[in-house]
Amino acid sequence: MDLTNQTAPEFSLEAHDGTRVSLSDYKGKYIVLYFYPKDMTPGCTTQACDFRDALPALNDTGVVVLGVSPDSVDRHVKFVQKHDLPFLLIADPEKQAAEKYGVWQLKKNFGKEYMGIVRSTFVISPEGEILKEWRNVRVKNHVADVQAFIESVQK
Repeated sequence: MDLTNQTAPEFSLEAHDGTRVSLSDYKGKYIVLYFYPKDMTPGCTTQACDFRDALPALNDTGVVVLGVSPDSVDRHVKFVQKHDLPFLLIADPEKQAAEKYGVWQLKKNFGKEYMGIVRSTFVISPEGEILKEWRNVRVKNHVADVQAFIESVQK
């Protein structure tokens, strides 16, 4: 499933701060929408902290970062507090957004098959179009790649 150059699928879900978040709330801004499997796990923590550390530079260019996982709002609150995350984490326990973006997939790990989130990131234009997607993301250097892409389209 390649969503590049398509309108980003809309959703309306609860964030860790208790607000309801829709993509349309951010019309006119670049959005980095990233899907990750689970709060408090090593890879997801590294990724969230990398986005946290890059956020001042991203905010300077008008970029909004939104993280989405199937975890509950309560678990997101703990994750945000533990790692001082300055962006919204969105709870998608019914996998509504994950399915729209094609990131809820059959995964294999140690010979077992199960459904789960495939770590993925989408950059969405101020007009709501998906400019770039990364699927099966490897965390190392990923945020730097996202930043470099955004800088290239904002020139």
